[in-house]
Amino acid sequence: MRDANPDSLLPLPAAVFHILIALADRDRHGYSIMQDVAARTEGKVQLSAGTLYSSIRRMLEQGLIEELAESPDPSSSDERRRYYRLTRFGKRAAAAEVERLTALVQQARATGLVPGV
Repeated sequence: MRDANPDSLLPLPAAVFHILIALADRDRHGYSIMQDVAARTEGKVQLSAGTLYSSIRRMLEQGLIEELAESPDPSSSDERRRYYRLTRFGKRAAAAEVERLTALVQQARATGLVPGV
């Protein structure tokens, strides 16, 4: 799927987009992703473990993210933690989703539905 056009995945499910954003600045394990999403959304979005891990499984299959063989955190001794990284394809898909959402906001502003900035 990595050679596919990221537009073929659009619109991204909200959970997937939040996970991509969480992984944009650094590699993270599942619980860290959940914490980051909650913090970035000021608690408005809280991913359940089921939603997180089913989304991660699908994202791995689609080539949006990859699981790291080793922990990027040398101080982490919990072998159960799985760390994930955004792939180039994942970055392209996230950028395509941002473009799609930006176009929607521009259309809403053009109709007067939302005030322009």
